[in-house]
Amino acid sequence: MVRLGLTGGIGSGKSTLAGLLARRGAVVIDADAISRATTAAGGAAMTAIRERFGPDMIGPDGALARDRMRELVFAEPGARQALENIIHPLVAAEMARQADASRSACTVFDIPLLAESRHWPARLDRVLVVDCTAATQVRRVCARSGWTPAAVASVMQQQASREQRLAVADLVVFNDTDDMVALGRMADDLADRFGL
Repeated sequence: MVRLGLTGGIGSGKSTLAGLLARRGAVVIDADAISRATTAAGGAAMTAIRERFGPDMIGPDGALARDRMRELVFAEPGARQALENIIHPLVAAEMARQADASRSACTVFDIPLLAESRHWPARLDRVLVVDCTAATQVRRVCARSGWTPAAVASVMQQQASREQRLAVADLVVFNDTDDMVALGRMADDLADRFGL
């Protein structure tokens, strides 16, 4: 089994490529989806989040109040680290559980913060980076999510730089157009390469 790390900046098309690989037989383990589950109502992280950050960070539905937490972590760097110390071990444990259950020739670890991680690259056989220009990232996220360019730029500044991501890459898919046929062909090539 190949353990393929997949990463890319916001708006790069990483999740789209992950979906295409899943349709070709890869098992995709999505770190973001697991993280969201830990901070949903009744999620594994919620008790610790309430204890560390207080009830103001819990929404009326019992889930993490994401907008308030986003404001806090941008305002206080220590808050980001405290939140990550709660969530990341839970995510890593669930990713390991899903990987152990995988019977695919290729298990894709969809990890947005892979380039920032000290431990993930050593646990993977290959790292695939989905790359595009910063202008494309901004355009896509504004169109998809209705964010302002300044909001997208703020998130991009919190992520690894394009250069940092490319430095950890074994493989790069340059996805600067919105050509789904071309991206599908790249997914076919990757599927062939990794035995799917």
